[in-house]
Amino acid sequence: MKEKVYVLDASGIIGGFISSKNQNVTTNGVISEIKDFKSQITLESALREKKLIIKEPGSDSLDQVQRAIKDSGDILRLSEVDKQLVALAITLKNNFHPVVVTDDYSIQNILEILQIPYRSVLTEGINEVYGWIKICRGCRKKYPSIYPADECEICGSALYRKRIKK
Repeated sequence: MKEKVYVLDASGIIGGFISSKNQNVTTNGVISEIKDFKSQITLESALREKKLIIKEPGSDSLDQVQRAIKDSGDILRLSEVDKQLVALAITLKNNFHPVVVTDDYSIQNILEILQIPYRSVLTEGINEVYGWIKICRGCRKKYPSIYPADECEICGSALYRKRIKK
């Protein structure tokens, strides 16, 4: 059986999650998101004691994340740091059993789609998987989430995003 490894998002670090039994990893991007003093002290201590290791994802894993978020509609909701974190979990799947520690619902949504386990620290976590569509405020025409324009091609009204169950 593969060894469990925790992949920490900023919310995991801020929430004080550092496993003492298993390896903890994160990306440089997540490290740059830690701004508050208390969390920085926790972070520096974990890095110094080698309880937290910084790794970066493989490019194949980043491509896989990009395809998944394009299909799900989460492409507009995930930052570059979020994508790197999910890609790191995919990269680690070859040799480990990764569990992503995050309170971010958009990250949890894409992890659910990719069948990568996750856990929350400060929140309950998601209950269902969602996708996204764009809808015209005027004529109600529906567009895919990746539709590039901000207005309807039929009536010219503004589009808004709506969450849908997958």
